[in-house]
Amino acid sequence: MAGETLFTIDVSSVQAVALAICTYYFGVWVRKRVYLFERFAVPSPVIGGMTFAFLLSGLKANGILTVNFDSSLQTLLMLAFFTTIGLSAGLKVVKQGGGLLIGFLIAVTVLTVLQNLLGMGVAEWLGLDMHYGILAGSVSMMGGLGTAAAFGPYFEQTYGIVGGTAVAITAATFGMVASLIIGAPLGSFLIRKYKVKTPIENVSNEDVKIPEEFDTDVIDSDHQPTMTAQLMKATSIVTLSMAAGVAVSSFLDHFITLPAYIGSMMVAAIVRNVGDFSGKYRVDGKGLNAIADISLVLFVTMAINSLKLNELINLAGPLVVILACQTILTVLFLWICVFLVFGRNYDATMLCVGGIGFSMGATANGLANMQAIAEKYGTSPRAWLIVSIVGAFLIDLINALLITWMGAW
Repeated sequence: MAGETLFTIDVSSVQAVALAICTYYFGVWVRKRVYLFERFAVPSPVIGGMTFAFLLSGLKANGILTVNFDSSLQTLLMLAFFTTIGLSAGLKVVKQGGGLLIGFLIAVTVLTVLQNLLGMGVAEWLGLDMHYGILAGSVSMMGGLGTAAAFGPYFEQTYGIVGGTAVAITAATFGMVASLIIGAPLGSFLIRKYKVKTPIENVSNEDVKIPEEFDTDVIDSDHQPTMTAQLMKATSIVTLSMAAGVAVSSFLDHFITLPAYIGSMMVAAIVRNVGDFSGKYRVDGKGLNAIADISLVLFVTMAINSLKLNELINLAGPLVVILACQTILTVLFLWICVFLVFGRNYDATMLCVGGIGFSMGATANGLANMQAIAEKYGTSPRAWLIVSIVGAFLIDLINALLITWMGAW
């Protein structure tokens, strides 16, 4: 019993995973039975997780129940997922992205700057310190919860911003919810409005052929293992990369503030490319794919389950205005400067959908949105690769530098 009427339940890390599984499959069940969810490709983690989060937030807002989640396994799953992304970032594979990858990186870098400029401008117009605008800008939008949790305390200590961490995390929470709700439905809308040809319509499927280098499990070059062996080797290489990555992140923290998963991704990318260029091992099979898919679904669902949606209701008026402006900016920018400029094709659609995910939440959000579209219209390996590399690795480095630079204005 907490206080007079408020009950508190502490959910352990294992129980949190179990709840994520239950809410995910509840979302799958609901999606199959609700036409609008299926038509607009709303991700199952959003359906199940948001239902659960609304329930818990309502109970807490009415003074009935508070649920505290142990997020240690959520963090582990996040690290595991982004490590698998690093293991997919072979230089031979990056070449497949070509000019489209460079163009997309430039576009989202411009969006990062615009998010900060818009946030700073609106904050000052509303009589707030401009740093609140950055916290509600690329710190929480392009950066997501990880960057918000990292830079919130930094802004409090460096610039004396009262409540900076709460503002950043609340804004990131809003962005995460908004990106998951908007992303996939927008993709379906663009496909219908512009009559975009999808892989399902292209029987030859030549445009979405997965390159030979884009494989998924680390195995010996001259031996094809069983699924159990693939999973064991994939688990081993992911775990070792994560362990080494923690040390790299600790070292980098002395020079620049970055999300926790960057070190693991860097180590994983090195491991991948050493294998590619040495020929001692290669990526092939289903093991790493399985780890990536499972960790993505569980991580995103756990994050949504634990969202404190009542905090969105209690947002101060100025922050609501800033977040509304950020949402409009992000959607219009990606619609015009990515979808329309990059050719109005299926790859451009998927880049737009994925871009909304990581420009307002996290790369996992973008990939979850893309996965929802892919389930209905077919996959786009090139766009998946570009969003993974740009959203989970390159833009985080650029964003951290831009936040540090613009915060010192």
